Amino acid sequence: MARPSGSAVLPLHGGRVPQWLAGRMARLGRVISEAILLEYGRDELLRRLAHPFWFQSFGAVMGMDWHSSGITTSVLGALKRGLEPVADELGLYVCGGRGRASRRTPDELRAAGEKSGVDGDAMARTSRLVAKVDSAAIQDGFALYLHGFILAADGRWTVVQQGMRPDDHIARRYHWLSEGLESFIDEPHAAVDGRPHGSILNMTDRGAAASRAAQLELIGGGPDPLLAEIARARGAHPAPQLAMPGHHQVAASDVSLRRLHGALAAAAEVGPTRYEDLLLVPGVGARTVEALALVAEVVHGAPSRFRDPARFAYAHGGKDGTPFPVPLAVYDRTIAVMSDAVGKARLGNDDRMAALRELDRQARALEAGASGPSIEELFDRERRRSGELGGRTVQRANPIRAPQLRLPGL
Repeated sequence: MARPSGSAVLPLHGGRVPQWLAGRMARLGRVISEAILLEYGRDELLRRLAHPFWFQSFGAVMGMDWHSSGITTSVLGALKRGLEPVADELGLYVCGGRGRASRRTPDELRAAGEKSGVDGDAMARTSRLVAKVDSAAIQDGFALYLHGFILAADGRWTVVQQGMRPDDHIARRYHWLSEGLESFIDEPHAAVDGRPHGSILNMTDRGAAASRAAQLELIGGGPDPLLAEIARARGAHPAPQLAMPGHHQVAASDVSLRRLHGALAAAAEVGPTRYEDLLLVPGVGARTVEALALVAEVVHGAPSRFRDPARFAYAHGGKDGTPFPVPLAVYDRTIAVMSDAVGKARLGNDDRMAALRELDRQARALEAGASGPSIEELFDRERRRSGELGGRTVQRANPIRAPQLRLPGL
């Protein structure tokens, strides 16, 4: 996955992730990360975390509000909790977080360095420098409040940090990737996400090189020459935009229906019985296979396939009930299937991971000719089945509260 660049709208959302979802996000985030590590390695996982649209899709498939700024905090928190018990084994450390947690990043990086052999002091300096670049060298009106540093045991890293403009109710997310990074002050970002909002003073743009030199050389010569260079730099190199909409409901225009129909067609083509025989997980049925088709794409998909993060909300809904309540029975079966596949792959049995690869391959092969219900009809069906599938939101729990194993063939 190549280093992307671009921006996206991130409406600023408040609130907290409820514990019933936070624990599941940690487990699913861990097992998806382990699947990527097994299939593609640590460098690829770092690249994906540095890809803003994959990151948003990752959060959507875990049941977060599909378009909100809260995905950043919740995904980093889920990864930190989920990967911490196996960090030394995987050679991957998630440090930092929101508010106070962000200020503990240097100490956490030094601790990770002691375990892995990486120079923790150098990583702490990198952390501070990255934060300074996005808060001082880029003056875009967004105040940083979140800083996540994902460090690999070989010294490579990804940083994801986020700033807010509370008056406008928008946020901007910044992605960094150490791979290919030659300078902290010359277009270093893998990507910057956020709604375009007026002029931005970006002293990391390549067009600002002369201005940076002028700042050093002319610091005692008055502001006029420096301001002239800054003015020229402001208009250089506009970045491509991904407009994450302000509306909360998932509209048809937010989803590539062709690709979603491909995933559903692949699930139907495999069929509950054949898939159960293949994965040997009791109770797996059509609805779980539909969720797994989208999870498999998060593991195996190419960068171009994550331009519509809303599509991945079909896997497990959203915690606020948009596009439908989180189906806990399906969510738990997804975790069970993925955990089983990863566990057996670690022991040398790749059959179940191969089944997930095949599910993703079939989805891509079928999507060209696949057809089916509209987005509205698909979401309405899931809302009607919510009680049966253990649907839950932050406002309302499932009234049935049925144990998972009493819902066979989901």
